[in-house]
Amino acid sequence: MTPLLVGLVLTAAVLHAVWNAMVKSGGTPELSIASYQLVGSLVCILLAVWLPFPDRAAWPMIIGSVVIHNFYYFALARAYRAGDLSQVYPLFRGAAPVLVACGAAVVAHEYLTPGTVAGIVFISLGVMSLAFRTATFGAMPHAAIVWGAVTAVLIAAYTVVDGLGIRTSSNKLSYIVWLFILEVVPIGTIMLATRRAQWFDYMRANRWTVVGGGVASSAAYGLVIYAMSLGAMAVVSSLRETSVIFAAIIGALFLREPFGAARIRAAALVAVGIVLMRWLGT
Repeated sequence: MTPLLVGLVLTAAVLHAVWNAMVKSGGTPELSIASYQLVGSLVCILLAVWLPFPDRAAWPMIIGSVVIHNFYYFALARAYRAGDLSQVYPLFRGAAPVLVACGAAVVAHEYLTPGTVAGIVFISLGVMSLAFRTATFGAMPHAAIVWGAVTAVLIAAYTVVDGLGIRTSSNKLSYIVWLFILEVVPIGTIMLATRRAQWFDYMRANRWTVVGGGVASSAAYGLVIYAMSLGAMAVVSSLRETSVIFAAIIGALFLREPFGAARIRAAALVAVGIVLMRWLGT
C-alpha cells in the first residue's frame, strides 16, 4: 500500500461515487450507462492512435472483461430500478472486495496476510452497514437483493479478469484504452436496435451531464485497473469501495444530507480497515 497506490484508488473512489449517483438520479439507468460508455469510448479512440496495440496475451482478458462488464451494466441498471441507491449500492459494493479476495486466491494464487484479510473485512462491513441505516431496509424488494447479489459477483469477476489482464500487458494504458473502446459495442448495439431515438434524445438533452459522467466513469475504472498492476487485487478493490463513504460525505457537504451515526460508524469501520491493511498487511 504505497502512497501512489492509495492516492490512485481513493481518487477513483471519488469519481465512482459521482458517476453512480448521476446514473441513479438520471432516472433512466440504461440510457445513462450507455451514454457514459460511448463518451469514454470516443475519448479512448483518440488516445489509441498514439499507443501500441495491446499484447496478444492480453486480448482474452480484454474480451472477457468486455462481456462481463456488459452483463454488469445490465444488472446494475436492474438493481437501481428495483431498490434505493442508499440500499443496493452499499450492498454490492461492500460484498465485492471479499469476493475479489476469494477469486484472486483461486485464479491468480494471490494470497493475503491475516492483517490484510482483516482490513478487507472491516472495509466491507463498514460499506455494507450503510445499507442497514434506513428503516426501510427490511422492506427491501426481493428483486433488489437478487440483482444486488448478481452485481456483486460480476464486479468481482471483471476485477479479477482485469487484474490478470493488466499484468500481462507490456503497455498498461493500451490495455485500458482498448477495453473502454470495445465496452460500448454490446450495450451501444442494443440501444441502437431497441431505443435509438430515446437514446439520442437523452444525450441531446443531457449533453454536459453525459460528458461529465463519461469522463468520470472511464477515469475511475482506468485508475483502478492501473492500480492493480501495483498491488493486490483485493486491496485495490476494498480501497475502491470507500466510494460509498465518499458519496455519504459529498451528500453531507454539498447536498445537506445528515451524516448521522450510521455513516460515522461506517466511516470508522472503513478507517480501521485501511489502518489494518497498511500496518498489519505486510
